[in-house]
Amino acid sequence: MNGLTVQSDIYNDTYRPIKQHRHSTMRLSLRLVALLAFGLASLSTRAEDAVRVFAAASLTNALNDIGAQWGKAGHAAPSLAYAASSALAKQIEAGAPADVFVSADLTWMDYLDARGKIIAGSRTQLLGNTLVLIVPKGRGFPVEMLKSFDLPNAFKGKLCTGEPGVVPVGIYAKQALEALGWWPALQSRIVGTDDVRTALAFVERGECPAGIVYATDAAISSKVEVLASFPADSHKPIVYPFALVKGARAEAAGFLDYVKSSPDAAAVFQKYGFTLLKP
Repeated sequence: MNGLTVQSDIYNDTYRPIKQHRHSTMRLSLRLVALLAFGLASLSTRAEDAVRVFAAASLTNALNDIGAQWGKAGHAAPSLAYAASSALAKQIEAGAPADVFVSADLTWMDYLDARGKIIAGSRTQLLGNTLVLIVPKGRGFPVEMLKSFDLPNAFKGKLCTGEPGVVPVGIYAKQALEALGWWPALQSRIVGTDDVRTALAFVERGECPAGIVYATDAAISSKVEVLASFPADSHKPIVYPFALVKGARAEAAGFLDYVKSSPDAAAVFQKYGFTLLKP
């Protein structure tokens, strides 16, 4: 019996440290798992708090800068998606997760509003823009924005702009060309693109010898030049409405308020050539 007792004591003395080590290792592992889970949860929460903004392509540079300002102020950097206002509105209508919608015209904001997708009272008409005729750098020709001027015969080839009747810049372009009497002769030469930035790219590459875009888009490119601005009364006013989408998270209201009222945000819009509209 004594021998058995001694052996038992030896066994306990020998393996007790191993058991204690295993217990310590297990406790450490559990702590690491807990910390990792907490970290992932924090990251998940921060990602969920990121404001999801669907905005017209012409706002790309300005909202990228404003989004960076928002992030530096201690908020989660916004998730920014750019495309034609028409495409974004259709996506939101289909249930795409968005908190803020910014259109390059009133038509597509009205479209979502009529379908109950916009939070009542959150709409604001914040920005304005100018419609311009552009050409590849160094390939200019004389132009007069008058009905008496024959634009269709002033150049050969295609005219790039947003898809007329669908994309806002194309809608404005068609209105302007009709007002100046140039639409019938140019209609078959129009290349309608998915958004204004694509039209700009076609002109930059020389694939279109002329294009109609916003002044703010032309200003960011060193590969095009502006021949003339279309008269303001040749098309409906270019207005950018901002609004909260139904179901928007709380953080979205703060971001929209920053975009509307922050002097820093206003300075960015002005830097890129947008007109700040009075409330």
